Amino acid sequence: MSLPRQLRDESDFDQLPNNIPISAAIADIEERTGFSAYYEFVIEVKTKGASKYLIYRRYRRFFTFNEKLQERFSAENQTGPYTFDGVCFSGKVFMGNKKEIAEKRIPELNSYMKKLLCLPTWVLLDDLIRMFFYQDESDSKQVPEPCAACVPTRRKLLTLALSPCVCVCLTLQALFDFNGTGKLELSFRAGDVIFLLQRVNADWLEGTVRDAVGIFPQTFVKVIKQLPEEDSEESEGGKQLNCLRCYYYDAGTPQRRDICVEEELSIQPSYNDLLSRMRELFHNEDLALNYRDPEGDMIRILDDQDVELMVLECKSQSAADRPANQFPWELHVTRIDDLSVYNTEP
Repeated sequence: MSLPRQLRDESDFDQLPNNIPISAAIADIEERTGFSAYYEFVIEVKTKGASKYLIYRRYRRFFTFNEKLQERFSAENQTGPYTFDGVCFSGKVFMGNKKEIAEKRIPELNSYMKKLLCLPTWVLLDDLIRMFFYQDESDSKQVPEPCAACVPTRRKLLTLALSPCVCVCLTLQALFDFNGTGKLELSFRAGDVIFLLQRVNADWLEGTVRDAVGIFPQTFVKVIKQLPEEDSEESEGGKQLNCLRCYYYDAGTPQRRDICVEEELSIQPSYNDLLSRMRELFHNEDLALNYRDPEGDMIRILDDQDVELMVLECKSQSAADRPANQFPWELHVTRIDDLSVYNTEP
């Protein structure tokens, strides 16, 4: 018997609350557009009470979580009967195809989560672990994003996990016969009344007819009751878009640009990510990044430490006139050789 299984059997597993996660596995990865493109892992979590839900985690969140876990349960800090050394996660990879890198990390992360959730029950009750696997508001609003042009055969459609997005009691009527070609697809005949469960994406729906559940093309049905409108303030899949305001100085009045990114307002981006995004946005490689300090002076940004200072200084500034989804700091983008913007009034 393996050590984790032995520890689990010897513990009072039956006394655990039903909402404690006991298993987790990656169902898919999804691309996001932040200050640079990145991928999130879509994780199916199962609890002791047999419920299921999805959470979305970036690799760097795994990295940070593992570091905190090692600090709390390392041999130096832990006074209880068990220690957990975690694993040695690699840092951020700057070269290579990001999707391929994310795909290669799936076995490593699945193994890590399996090892973690097989620990003794008193470890599973730790707040650090429970919060990592907790489905927060952002997780619950998201919907897996199958390819709009093809049937999503790879992703598992977890109806139970998507309860916040369920549109129960909306009905559709089939316009044509549809013969499903796989286990995921729902077959029906023209004239059938289909009860809608959820919108999978812009082209596919999930519904039920004659006790069968599956997905089908939206073009094969007509809506008897109107589908819910998507929230214009959210990106596709329910993730909140936040706004970064930037100004571009190029021989005259600065041009203001607002760009939307799928990043939390509290994030501190890297200097390289910001510079790459601005070069792409303004189609110019010879750019310098700047911000205004509390006194109104323009300060040039040269590295990650400067970005950290910008974020700290701007947090203290008033947010009265700033939209709720706008970052508290702004970028001022100039040409590298343009020094006329410094030591001037804002």
